[in-house]
Amino acid sequence: MSASAGFIELLQDTMRGLGPVSVRRMFGGAGVYADGVMFALIADDTLYFRGDESTQAAFEAEGLPRFGYEARNKRVDLPYWRAPERLLDDAEEMTEWAAAALAVARRAKTSKKAKPAAKRNAGTKRKGRHRV
Repeated sequence: MSASAGFIELLQDTMRGLGPVSVRRMFGGAGVYADGVMFALIADDTLYFRGDESTQAAFEAEGLPRFGYEARNKRVDLPYWRAPERLLDDAEEMTEWAAAALAVARRAKTSKKAKPAAKRNAGTKRKGRHRV
């Protein structure tokens, strides 16, 4: 997996309507961030947007595959779908898809923060002194 400097520059240019977008290299590819939230990834100069049940149908309607890899003889699919290639030539539509992916990533980040606190507090008994 790789993310060339030219491809990263093209993405940042076509996503300019979203606001500042940063790219961080990781695992041979790269993560695409806005406001500190990863909403897309780049693998082999291919863009994948974060998706969920609210956006999955749009990716499937375009016949776009989900991002995945093999690990220990098992397929691992991540919640990212390949972006339509036409977006690279259409900054306005790119911004729409990127904004939807960013919204999905923000919801996922919020729900991850809420779950650990709920688990931590569920079924625990308070220890210590009680006032009467």
